[in-house]
Amino acid sequence: MNDFYKIEYMQREPNSFSCKVAFNTQHDIFKGHFPGQPVVPGVCMMEMVKELLEQQTDTPLWMRNAGIVKFLQLITPDVQPVVNISWQQEGKGYTVNASFKSDASDLFKLSGNFETV
Repeated sequence: MNDFYKIEYMQREPNSFSCKVAFNTQHDIFKGHFPGQPVVPGVCMMEMVKELLEQQTDTPLWMRNAGIVKFLQLITPDVQPVVNISWQQEGKGYTVNASFKSDASDLFKLSGNFETV
């Protein structure tokens, strides 16, 4: 999380949560990805899912595999997406479904497995 994004609000349920995030538009990542037309890198979206899940489960995790990763629309730093993450614990890890949305538009989807470190 550091200073790349911050959580504006969060709603928790058992094995799921929803939060709105705001990006730091001045972050160095946006200077290089891409100059003059900054967008949120896909790898950063995947890392955000991991970090947010770790925060909710209080468990250090790593991504074992990702069956579905869809970057549906570019996310610019001024967009404040709603992040939805749900999970089921299985053995030493979690089966996870995540999405980033803006209004009614899907921006990013991920389904995969995370394991404890």
